[in-house]
Amino acid sequence: MADFTQPQIPAEMRELAERSVAQARKAFEGFMGAVQKTTESIEPPAGVGMKDFSSKAVSFAETNVNAAFDLAQKLVHAKDIQEVLSLQAEYLKQQMEAVQHQTREMGEVVQKVTGAKK
Repeated sequence: MADFTQPQIPAEMRELAERSVAQARKAFEGFMGAVQKTTESIEPPAGVGMKDFSSKAVSFAETNVNAAFDLAQKLVHAKDIQEVLSLQAEYLKQQMEAVQHQTREMGEVVQKVTGAKK
């Protein structure tokens, strides 16, 4: 009977992938630091409400990208395709919940901004 074991990913490839994810995350964190400084330093003509909106949008983007980096880090250590599929399903579920929460929060900010102008 033939042995149909899952092919193993060489340790060197895992280490390379892990370093790549870590380097990409570090570069992104540097980029987000610059974006946050810029966002904080700009005084939008529309007032505080738009600044709140922009700050939330940047924060949500950072949260979502960090979640993707976390997934990538977990995928690097996945033992088999079943674990990969499980990690992806968990990620999708968490991101759907995050998007719902973020949409609610952005809606609240928009209501504050439009309500303040009336």
